[in-house]
Amino acid sequence: MKHRKIISLDQKLPFPLRRALATWGPVEVYEIPEKEKSAVLKKLYPFRSIPALEDVMEDIHAEKTFRIKDFMVTREGTMNVLASPYYLESGGTVIDWFPIDKDNKREDGV
Repeated sequence: MKHRKIISLDQKLPFPLRRALATWGPVEVYEIPEKEKSAVLKKLYPFRSIPALEDVMEDIHAEKTFRIKDFMVTREGTMNVLASPYYLESGGTVIDWFPIDKDNKREDGV
């Protein structure tokens, strides 16, 4: 039996794209209205417990914190990439987010 290669194609989001310059080259960034952010987060967040828009995370690549509502989504090839607001400078995607809250502080106190 012949095996087929499965290629993942993410459906393009219904928002305008703008070109931005990342440290590794040009990237297309979706311009998502604030009122649509919650729905986009629910659609793209890959883990079970979806954070609230006001939750704080750390982008471990940038070593900076941000509120979830400030996330960005880029279109790269056939994929939508959920990323921190520091993505263009550091490359931190959703898998590089560390939750920061009063019950889950890092050992360094952040």
